[in-house]
Amino acid sequence: MYQLAEKILQETDGKICKNCLGRKLSKTIEGANNIERADKVCSELDIDLDDVECVICDNLFDRLNEGLYEKIDDKINHLGVEFNTFLVGSKIDKDIQQRDEELSEKFDLGVETIKKEVNRLIGLGIWERYDKDAEFESQDIVFNVDLVGEPKVRIQINPLYVEGKYNKLKRGIPQTKWPCTKCKGSGCEECNFTGKQYPESVEELISEHFLRLTKGREAKFHGAGREDIDVLMLGSGRPFVLEIKEPRIRNLDLAKLEEEINKINEGKTSYHNLHLCERRRKAEIKQSSPDTYKVYNALVKCDGAFDRDKLDELTKLDEIHQQTPLRVLRRRADKVRIKHVLDLSYEIIDDRTFNMRIKTEGGLYIKELISGDEGRSHPNVGEILGVNAVCEQLDVIEVSEK
Repeated sequence: MYQLAEKILQETDGKICKNCLGRKLSKTIEGANNIERADKVCSELDIDLDDVECVICDNLFDRLNEGLYEKIDDKINHLGVEFNTFLVGSKIDKDIQQRDEELSEKFDLGVETIKKEVNRLIGLGIWERYDKDAEFESQDIVFNVDLVGEPKVRIQINPLYVEGKYNKLKRGIPQTKWPCTKCKGSGCEECNFTGKQYPESVEELISEHFLRLTKGREAKFHGAGREDIDVLMLGSGRPFVLEIKEPRIRNLDLAKLEEEINKINEGKTSYHNLHLCERRRKAEIKQSSPDTYKVYNALVKCDGAFDRDKLDELTKLDEIHQQTPLRVLRRRADKVRIKHVLDLSYEIIDDRTFNMRIKTEGGLYIKELISGDEGRSHPNVGEILGVNAVCEQLDVIEVSEK
């Protein structure tokens, strides 16, 4: 059992610390930790390794002391950061890592690297002091400890993700902040030095409250699609994820915050079912699938009286070929998309006007379905009715869950 220990001691001329020796013996000698394994070797071979100068790590583990945790504590207090989960990363001298790897390779050990042990021991110390859990997949903060030279500590604050649904109850509000077209966001007379084309957005009307409470650096809004600025978002709402970058405060009463935000924004926007979510939800709510759909209510205005008998032909609409609409061509690839109408009904208002309720696959442009967009959308409402038709007013009634 101790033959390997003797070989390692011989290779290092007995100048190896208990952490390094115990780690190299982790697969051959039982013990709760590396120190306990090394103590067994010292007892069996009657040697003392307490004050040796380790030729592997340069006594690196002596630096994982109270002074290091005081630096960690000072950094936490300085930032005022809240966390429930954490991860530890470290920077170690490359020569130390190389010597550690060479010793493992010489005896074909396949044991934990010195960097992993350092991270684990620091993590254990943090857990003991703060009663917080180490989490490898998704964590609130990351402690980056630089052990090259004088120990330094940096804290990486990971984003906070809040999922929910929103309704837009007033026209003229974009989903996200639009930079001023003249100054590109830098501020000018035309935008009253706000840098914005519109004074408020669905994004800003919620994010400003989260940024204030979390003391976050920046917020980013991720919506499951978007409606035009002149379109209402009604019904159960559109799914979204709000990403708060570098939040120092994470423990929020979301139900109370939701109530306060909705009261402040009454008549403009409302937000529902706010809850924390994982990072992956950003992408998931944006992904389209064959089952996703949207339901709209469109007020259709024609330039002449339409044939009422032809309205029934609208209910038979199915496959729609849409070339990228002219109004979005500057920011979208010019290609033909094939989408489907899933259901359509109508209600006549007068001989030139009717309401149309339409259920479609996600991604079908309703305004162009009605107008034809100079022939880029086919078939379309105008050509079926034999008149020029436009969407006078549009509301989103339902956005299906992803």
